[in-house]
Amino acid sequence: MEKISDECLICGAPLEYLDQAVPMSCSICHKTTLSNARCTEGHYVCDGCHTSGVDQIVSICLSERSTNPIALLERMMSLPFCHMHGPEHHIMVSAALITAYRNAGGAVALPQALSEAIARGKQVPGGVCGNWGACGAGISTGIFWSIVTKSSPLAKESWALGNRMTSHALNRISEHGGPRCCKRDAYLAILAAIEFTQEHLGITMERPSKIVCTRSSMNNQCIGSDCPFNL
Repeated sequence: MEKISDECLICGAPLEYLDQAVPMSCSICHKTTLSNARCTEGHYVCDGCHTSGVDQIVSICLSERSTNPIALLERMMSLPFCHMHGPEHHIMVSAALITAYRNAGGAVALPQALSEAIARGKQVPGGVCGNWGACGAGISTGIFWSIVTKSSPLAKESWALGNRMTSHALNRISEHGGPRCCKRDAYLAILAAIEFTQEHLGITMERPSKIVCTRSSMNNQCIGSDCPFNL
């Protein structure tokens, strides 16, 4: 069992990560689900409660005309529902990319695409970066790709490129090592997706000249100067 200094959403105590998932009752909704994580005081918050409020991103996406997915992500991450870490990032990455893609000229029905991105992103559990070896922010770029290309398990080229998109994002994330930071990994995933989308779909989303993290003080596992956004 590895104990990590992080904050419980209920009491602020450190979290502990178990080697095996066990049934836990959510301290908010009381639903019992399997989880590898709880705080040292025994509290557990399920992914559903952790992402409560994520539907607020829809109004941002529908009203924005920006082609900069990082700027869109920043607006989402500043909403009260968004925590320093958590599975909400598995949704927000794809939503920011889909919106910027549409605004840059990509053919996609935005309301339906956002609804699907939220539904798919909610299926990617918290902690997959360490438990599955595939960061949810990277997986979210694959969700983006699959939606805008209308891919499916029976597709050919879009299926192949969707897996390559996810691989590209995960590789970019892995280059900076752990422990996880959902903000850092979301930035890296989006930057990888901007490049990949331009190369393979010919849609140019705006890439910011510089990204500077403003939330390092909120992250007990911040890697400091090793982070490319710690400027």
